[in-house]
Amino acid sequence: MNDDFLFADDDNENEQEDLGSWKVLIVDDEPEVHAVTKLALNDFSLNGKTLEFVSAYSGEEAKAIFKAHNDIAVVLLDVVMEADDAGLQVADYIRNELDNHFTRIILRTGQPGQAPEKDVIINYDINDYKSKTELTAQKLFTVIIAALRSYRDIIVIEENRRGLEKIIDASVDLFSSRSLERFMQGIIQQLASILGCSKDAAYITTAVATTSRTINAFNSHIGEDELYVFAGNGEYASKEGVPLKEAISAQEYALCVKAMREKQIVYADDHVVAYCNSKSHNGALLYLSGLPRRIGESDRHLVKRFSDSVQLAFDNVLKTVDVEATQKEIIERLGKALEHEAHGSNNLTRMVEMAQVLAQKVGLNEPEAHALRLAVPLLDIGTSIVPKSILQKSSPLSDEEVFKIRQHAEFGYQILQDSSRPTIQMAAMLAKQHHERWDGKGYPEGLKGEEIDIRSRIATLVDVFDALLNERPYKPAWTIDKVVAVLQEENGKHFDPQLVEYVLEDLPAFMAIQARYPNKT
Repeated sequence: MNDDFLFADDDNENEQEDLGSWKVLIVDDEPEVHAVTKLALNDFSLNGKTLEFVSAYSGEEAKAIFKAHNDIAVVLLDVVMEADDAGLQVADYIRNELDNHFTRIILRTGQPGQAPEKDVIINYDINDYKSKTELTAQKLFTVIIAALRSYRDIIVIEENRRGLEKIIDASVDLFSSRSLERFMQGIIQQLASILGCSKDAAYITTAVATTSRTINAFNSHIGEDELYVFAGNGEYASKEGVPLKEAISAQEYALCVKAMREKQIVYADDHVVAYCNSKSHNGALLYLSGLPRRIGESDRHLVKRFSDSVQLAFDNVLKTVDVEATQKEIIERLGKALEHEAHGSNNLTRMVEMAQVLAQKVGLNEPEAHALRLAVPLLDIGTSIVPKSILQKSSPLSDEEVFKIRQHAEFGYQILQDSSRPTIQMAAMLAKQHHERWDGKGYPEGLKGEEIDIRSRIATLVDVFDALLNERPYKPAWTIDKVVAVLQEENGKHFDPQLVEYVLEDLPAFMAIQARYPNKT
């Protein structure tokens, strides 16, 4: 029986279409070993992938290659090179310094007595140990195919673990927009790994689109052909929010349209389009491409279960997002009404956006920043007790009028203080503290410096900044130069110096918010 026959017989695995390559590193100080190894494995193929050879002629060179490449499937590693234990040092470096437990390490030695097999297997995390004299073409083929199958399965398990990790992380705060994206990415990564570790997958829907990783609910008039990539990995990771027509080929798009129209799962040679039924929207699609093997019956059952479950979870989260958006709009409209804000004013919208920018700069966590966005519109809720004639008076106020205005901070606090909801509790604090000053000369309690909550300091600054920059019934709009001069003058007096510095450093971002939400006439 000759070697050519042995190399050809491999469960029909090398009859599959070429779907890439397995990276094999040969580490040996003898050039002939490299040449012979490449020749022996010249026509090797597994799961449609051929071998890509990388060569290193010393232990140090091998370490450098491993540091630069994290996708080496198998390393054929000589023990004795520039040092008697150079290969063992490389094995230790791979496992312990790079923390790489995926690459399969096969030690090859021409001097077995110098590195006894028993000692090496016990002391080093290697996967096989072979003498160069025993490693014929036949045995080399067997060793490599076993190592690659092991590497392939480990990578599938790792992809599976990463997908589960994303889902678990997202489950902590599933109903926030960012966690929804992580949840969907975890879902498609999980399915991709189970179906053969596909690197390219996407969740496609007509219900929502993503812009800068933010969820925006679409109106009900969107047609069935308006499909968007909501979440993706591989080549689709950079196409989130992109219309599907622009993300895939015309042939693949036709299959997606077919799956959506016929409400079914469509299988092709190397990709699958799974329709996900929805009770509240037009439905969605799970799209996976670049599958390294054909889909079997058990896989089809898994895809069906996945498509049903994914859409149910997605629909539930969308409902929560819609409820939250409704609550946010109600709060903003209530805040405008209570503040006697003029029709068409976007004062509160601008304040919310500017507060978000400062919240990120001071390092508030996501739940705190989100609560601040909801609470800011209520900071002047106490002005409901102040007559509109006083609030919009352009001439100097009398002592009695000043007293009435100052009452609004305490009154707003009293309205909100007995709530058990964190957002309302924060709004109560903002209502009470947003007229306090950094130098302690504010009201109602004369708090000073960091005695004032950082979120109140943020609300104070964005409130004044917006009021000065925009026209009000009692004053004209100021130029940005004049506003900046006031900020610099009141730095360390009225305002937290660090917050003023953040605003002045990133003034274009704050002016962009002003331009994005102008008052409507």
